[in-house]
Amino acid sequence: MTTNPFNDRVSSLAGPARDIVPVVASDSSDLADVAIGLYVETGGAVVFTTVQGETRTVQVADFSILPVGAIRVHATGTTASGVHALVLA
Repeated sequence: MTTNPFNDRVSSLAGPARDIVPVVASDSSDLADVAIGLYVETGGAVVFTTVQGETRTVQVADFSILPVGAIRVHATGTTASGVHALVLA
């Protein structure tokens, strides 16, 4: 029998995330669920809007994790690829 340690666990911003979702970068649409962090497979620039409403640009290496709340990943200016949202939903 398999047990699921998430069954009785309350979601926490301290993690771990409950899922990782591929991101389609968009200049006009927010993520379906607010991300508690972003994972990037191939490095480059990531342009995103934080949960505070600020637009930030960060240069990241391959296989990077950005531990920041994000509501949008922008298409314009984002050169990194394989961006995924770490979510609690």
